[in-house]
Amino acid sequence: MASPEIDLVKYGVLWQKVEDYERRFDKMETKIDKLEASIDTLIGLANQGRGGFWMGMVVVSALSSVLGYLGHWVGKN
Repeated sequence: MASPEIDLVKYGVLWQKVEDYERRFDKMETKIDKLEASIDTLIGLANQGRGGFWMGMVVVSALSSVLGYLGHWVGKN
């Protein structure tokens, strides 16, 4: 039984393709890590904006309550 011979040129081409795919995978992994960090930053900014919104609502509510009380008090007199 004859042993199959390995074509070194085809093996070299295959080896190069595997290395190229590994390099692409590493680049993709780096980009995904950067994307995850950016998403975390955006989530943090969104949470800060939401907190500012609620503080604004508290201030407006308190101010309108005070003005309403004063208006009612002046209207009785």
